[in-house]
Amino acid sequence: MDSSKSKDISELIFNRIKEKQVELKASYEASKQQIGFFYIDDLLPEDLAKQCFDVFPKPSEMRCLKSIREYKYVSAQMNKHDTLLEEVLYAFQDSKIVNLIGEICNINSLYADESLYAGGLSQMAKDNFLNPHLDNSHDAERERWRVLNLLYYVTPDWTTENGGHLELWPNGPKKEPMVIESKFNRLAVMATHDTSWHSVNQVLVDKSRCCISNYYFSDEPLKVTDKFHVTKFRGRPEDTFTNLVLDLDASLRMLVRKVFKKGIRKNPHVYKKED
Repeated sequence: MDSSKSKDISELIFNRIKEKQVELKASYEASKQQIGFFYIDDLLPEDLAKQCFDVFPKPSEMRCLKSIREYKYVSAQMNKHDTLLEEVLYAFQDSKIVNLIGEICNINSLYADESLYAGGLSQMAKDNFLNPHLDNSHDAERERWRVLNLLYYVTPDWTTENGGHLELWPNGPKKEPMVIESKFNRLAVMATHDTSWHSVNQVLVDKSRCCISNYYFSDEPLKVTDKFHVTKFRGRPEDTFTNLVLDLDASLRMLVRKVFKKGIRKNPHVYKKED
């Protein structure tokens, strides 16, 4: 990775967010009693954002996650892919950007995650989906709280009709979601806590929705009610059987974590860098 190029990209991101800081802070403040979020369009120069899409790995070069919970392709092993993607991803970890987003969201201790635990690249092709879920509350070592999810979308001409959009469930997964479209060159930032249910609706077209994602962590949870939890999935409101299965799944995984604090096996979705 060219660290100087990543620094140049972080400068572009910083300046764009700084330009809209007042509006973004207002958006987050207005929504934080349920699920705090904001989004910003035209984050990077269009040519650079388009180049990210052009060099995005094929699904066959990524890890497929397919179950009743989700169906998508992911990768955190950034050295296997075009260096531009790693440069853009780590640009979001520049301390200036982390601190600026911390100001917008009023979070004092905020840390990027160099290991990309559950972050990195994601791709959703036709029929892919991500059921309503709560993200794992902590980092891999259970030392810091996961508090923000940053999603940068890079597929050109991605429309409402395509599906594959971020859904927030501010009134819980039994109610109706609000949709944040996965528009090209859009950065969406959302809070993660014990009621921040979110999902991605099914992709309906023979195209791929590509995303570069980061998580930020903190010394403290966003809500005083937050307690440790594993990633918890549900079906959609009408999926009664799926809900029963996924409730049992979450309960069993929580039971395991009460016995084995860090789980039986390490989550493989981290960036294993070469020495």
